[in-house]
Amino acid sequence: MTNSLPPDPSPSDKTPLGFDDFIGILVAFSAIGGIIWWSLSRNPQAINLDRILSSDRNSTPLLVPSPQAAEVETAPTLAPSVSPSIASDEVPQRRAQVPVVVVPNGSVAASPTPKTGTPVTFIDVPPDYWARPYIHALAASGVVSGYAGDYFRPNQTITRAEFAALLQDAFDNQSVDGTTKYKDIETNFWGIPAINSATTTGFLQGYPGDVFRPTQEIPRVQVLVAIASGLKLPASATQSVLQSYGDANEIPNYAKDKVAAATNAGLIANYPDRNILAPNRNATRAEVAAIVYQAMVQQGKLQPIDSPYVGNTK
Repeated sequence: MTNSLPPDPSPSDKTPLGFDDFIGILVAFSAIGGIIWWSLSRNPQAINLDRILSSDRNSTPLLVPSPQAAEVETAPTLAPSVSPSIASDEVPQRRAQVPVVVVPNGSVAASPTPKTGTPVTFIDVPPDYWARPYIHALAASGVVSGYAGDYFRPNQTITRAEFAALLQDAFDNQSVDGTTKYKDIETNFWGIPAINSATTTGFLQGYPGDVFRPTQEIPRVQVLVAIASGLKLPASATQSVLQSYGDANEIPNYAKDKVAAATNAGLIANYPDRNILAPNRNATRAEVAAIVYQAMVQQGKLQPIDSPYVGNTK
């Protein structure tokens, strides 16, 4: 009698898993799961586990902020000392900062100029800073602006071109477009309209040889001479007025009458000593802001601010 074997099961036939098979599969899946979990634990940022496991489907994915654009400074500077023949050559700073596009009184990536009346605060101008009231008032009036990140840089000096731009904003001087007569200013220089305006209105002048030195820092004495000249402040008894300054002997002869006129008008800002003028030191943005503010008060444009460092020395 021949023994016949049962036929092989067809592919469609179901064969139950044995106990050993089940254990093998379970071990395999456990090993794979363990490997995956170990990998994720070593690099938790590879996937946001919290969002996957969270029931909140509306959670916002984490975004990486892009780096800030490099700050380009185009801040205004004050005019350098001048000879008696150019006593009225002072370039008042225009808006203390200019945005990336060359704009007076600003710097690349500078904060936009605030609208009139808008409260302004700068993180580098603390509440007890001596010139804070003047800086914030001018910023709120749109005369000066800050740099990117809400910085004002109060102790930074200012150039002649920047000062010209600030004067234009402070005293509503009209821009004068076109070419410039100054040999050291290129035709595409951002400050040409403000410089032309400052020279035609009598605030500033150039140096002998038709040069303006737009990027040169401006000393305090030239700031005072420029404003006194542009506003046509009346002359006064020069000697008696200037004797209140402990360093009056350092004031250039060509500037004495104008400094005396500025003193009588209450424009002087001396910090930390009210009676030390420091005429030949380059003016800072804070000092220019205080002086320009006082000039605008003298013109009836702003209200006086009481300060032990600003105003008439009498």
